[in-house]
Amino acid sequence: MKTNLFTCLVLISSTFVFGQNGHVLQGVGSVNWSMGGAATGQPIDIAGALQWNPAAISVFDETSLKLDIGLFSTSSELFSSVPEFDGNGMPTGNFISGTTEGDRPSVPLPSLAFVYGKAGSKHTFGFSAFGISGAGVTFPESTTNPINLPQQFGGLGRIESDYSILQIGLTYAYQLSDKFSIGVAPNFNLSGLELMPNPTAVPTQAGYPSSDKATATAIGAQFGVFFDSKSGFKAGVAYKTKLNFSDLELENTYLDGTTSNNSIEINYPSIISIGLGYSKNVVDIALDYRFVDFENAEGLAEVGWSPTGTALGFGWKNMSVISAGIQYKGIEKLPLRIGYTYSSNPIESDVAFFNLLSTAIIKHAYQFGFSYMASSRINLEAVFHYGTSGGKTSGPINNPFLVNDFPPYGAVPGSEVSYDLKTTLIMAGISYTFKKKTIDP
Repeated sequence: MKTNLFTCLVLISSTFVFGQNGHVLQGVGSVNWSMGGAATGQPIDIAGALQWNPAAISVFDETSLKLDIGLFSTSSELFSSVPEFDGNGMPTGNFISGTTEGDRPSVPLPSLAFVYGKAGSKHTFGFSAFGISGAGVTFPESTTNPINLPQQFGGLGRIESDYSILQIGLTYAYQLSDKFSIGVAPNFNLSGLELMPNPTAVPTQAGYPSSDKATATAIGAQFGVFFDSKSGFKAGVAYKTKLNFSDLELENTYLDGTTSNNSIEINYPSIISIGLGYSKNVVDIALDYRFVDFENAEGLAEVGWSPTGTALGFGWKNMSVISAGIQYKGIEKLPLRIGYTYSSNPIESDVAFFNLLSTAIIKHAYQFGFSYMASSRINLEAVFHYGTSGGKTSGPINNPFLVNDFPPYGAVPGSEVSYDLKTTLIMAGISYTFKKKTIDP
């Protein structure tokens, strides 16, 4: 029974795979996505509050369940260029260049949120199951793009990756007063990783191998404070702990059929969120700032080659994220929302090559969403998202066997690799209210 349950969680986790803010998803559920992911200081719905500030669930005077399902699509390009050499190893002055279109299929994106409030109590409880992280690419093998040439001809061949994290959380919030609340949310996390090729394995004459799906687990927590002035102004601060995952045990297969095993550690960064909100009549405004500490997350911060030619990590820098959203409630039973998200790029040009398997950068994201109040208990919600990397991330192609000649990463002289990404999401959800939380007279 435990094995079947674990397998089920792995399969669910594998659906949360696409690129966003590094690999940190900007939002959860239709409403939070439509607000640009902002919820730390302005909890519009239970999913956004559960994800970004556990203290904020105290504002909901109801027991409710929320389920969302979306379809996420990506459009990506991978370009590379290398100098051409003559039979004596001298550069001819010409270059071999090509572009590969990504052919990654659309993936589902579900989320589940539940909040329970007991009558006459200052205690509020919540449960959530969210995909909080995803990154993945699919660039087919090519005969024209140097980076996607078959490995026996000096390229990497087909480049494909799947990385995801499913987070299951329990949340508790306590109202210190009618204006202040505190909250805590311990969580269990399951990550999954699959790579083709696997640059963390030792290369042989057959090149780098591909890996089977590997999983890892971690325990973490989130802490939050929420303030509601009762005159329109709101504020919140929340801290997500770093997730120290167990090692991913990768089973590798080389092109010549030989096998090997290696293990790696990829942790999820700590995140500090600061949010402001303002509500007046029919308008709700939300603004969040997030600091994502990639530089202290093992597996993401390290960069370079080991003496055996294995890649050490992605070399990501810390990231800043700004999320903003406005909700207009002037149309009866039909609240409208627009949102915008800005993310800095954690990938610098000299390490662009190490991120071919994780080109998960969306700099600008735009959202439009709405709700329809079908009844006093049922809300129907939807959102459309469009994201763009805002230009290409580019840098030299790196070779572990050239490190001594071209430190620190063995950049091939005159070479270039670049990639960009566009994303779309269509998501719909339903919220059901079981009962209102009342205060005894």
